[in-house]
Amino acid sequence: MQELQDAASAIELADGLIKGAVSLLAETSSVDASQVLAYDIAHAAAAVETSRAMLDYGNRGEIEMKLTCVFVADTIAELGAKTWGREAIWACNPDSLDGARDFVARWRNPERLAEMAFEDGPRHLDQEFELVQDTFRRFAEEQIKPHAEHIHRTNSDIPEQIISGLAEIGVFGLSIPEEFGGFAGGGESDYYGMVIATEELSRASLCAGGSLITRPEILARALEAGGTEEQKQTWLPRLASGEIMNAVAVTEPDYGSDVAGVKVTATKASLADGQEGWVINGVKTWCTFAARADVLMLLARTDPDKSLGHRGLSIFIVPKEQGDAHGFTLTQPGGGTLEARPIDTVGYRGMHSYELAFDSWFVPAENLIGGADGEGRGFYFQMAGFENGRLQTAARAVGVMQAAYEAAKDYAENRVVFGAPIGDYQLTRAKLTRMAAIIQAARQFAYSVGRQMAKGEGKMEATLIKAYVCKAAEWVTREALQIHGGMGYAEEYDVSRYWVDARVLSIFEGADETLCLKVIARSMVNAETKR
Repeated sequence: MQELQDAASAIELADGLIKGAVSLLAETSSVDASQVLAYDIAHAAAAVETSRAMLDYGNRGEIEMKLTCVFVADTIAELGAKTWGREAIWACNPDSLDGARDFVARWRNPERLAEMAFEDGPRHLDQEFELVQDTFRRFAEEQIKPHAEHIHRTNSDIPEQIISGLAEIGVFGLSIPEEFGGFAGGGESDYYGMVIATEELSRASLCAGGSLITRPEILARALEAGGTEEQKQTWLPRLASGEIMNAVAVTEPDYGSDVAGVKVTATKASLADGQEGWVINGVKTWCTFAARADVLMLLARTDPDKSLGHRGLSIFIVPKEQGDAHGFTLTQPGGGTLEARPIDTVGYRGMHSYELAFDSWFVPAENLIGGADGEGRGFYFQMAGFENGRLQTAARAVGVMQAAYEAAKDYAENRVVFGAPIGDYQLTRAKLTRMAAIIQAARQFAYSVGRQMAKGEGKMEATLIKAYVCKAAEWVTREALQIHGGMGYAEEYDVSRYWVDARVLSIFEGADETLCLKVIARSMVNAETKR
């Protein structure tokens, strides 16, 4: 199709412009010295890669082609806005994107956008994955959605029947190998299944659905990357079955994405009965799901030499009793204590986040991931989990966007203003089309990243999709709320929950600024320097 050829040409123009900016940045400055430029480059690169992932989808039919072109045109227009008046620092000319001007004009034409309203395109899943989608959508509709608003409004706990129900349908074993009681066969289908399940569960509720998968996913990947055989045999089957639930304790009051500076210490110790282990001291924060969790995946400093940075960190599996969601204090026979203070949040309720204070909390030696060989390698094991966590977070964002889009469509068709449904007005229709294009592009990029990660690749793409999709979710949910007008700001409509939930997505699993500056832009500059 000629339009897709034009879309591909536009993507290459944008890619060339970005590479020119990276080249100049590598020659004349540094990421830290030019943070605004580096941040814009990172987001532009994420949007371009998302666009590229849509090209195959665009070849599958007319509506698919149209959504692809709409998304690509928006990507080019937004890149043009970033560079206009700043050509010198972007190393481009005012006419650098002129070759795509006609294409952008065609696919940002308001009349064309309005004509496409209410068309969101098929997903083109194989029969196997359609079954996965149907299974998790049915569970989400029947078991999660009826509780979602109550959990959010009252900040109550996730009902145990949701957790046990998810365990029964195998959701906690999606990323765990079959030999350890999970369903992962080591191929592409593992990632597809995880992405699809996460989207469908998040569509019903970000906290009570999609996010329940993330914690066992992170711990399971860390164990697979560095755990001993005994540790895998001990913990993975229990994670897969849902017998135990875990939380992740990495962030500290002074150290978020900058995990190399963490202060919580783990010191070797022996109990009176001769048991060898480690004593944990210090404070962790933003530990989500810590009250309900049976174990914590905790990153601690095992080497007091702070000059080692992340090389002095190790990961522990820290058993604990379940605690009260409103705060708890646990004690050990030897005198160790773990105190938890809840942190109230505007959204993402039900999971509950905590500040955890450890005072001489004892952990058995066998709970150091990797055993003696794992000492000082915790950062790398953690990142093995977080790389997949970024893809999963993107899938969560797609689910929240999809829910918001469906709510906006339904409201637009039924709400009458000035004598006509608001879905008849051009502005509303154009918004819905752009929302549909963004959601489908995000979804298709997620599928693409999953395919790459199944081959042991795609680490950078997982970061790119997280950066792009989580910010996009803020726009989609905001516009969905806006379409509802005053009722969107009222708590009686679900769309207000989608909006506040979406806001957290670009903060957790790696803050947007850190991912863009420290990972994406820095990697691009380093690659350019090595050329």
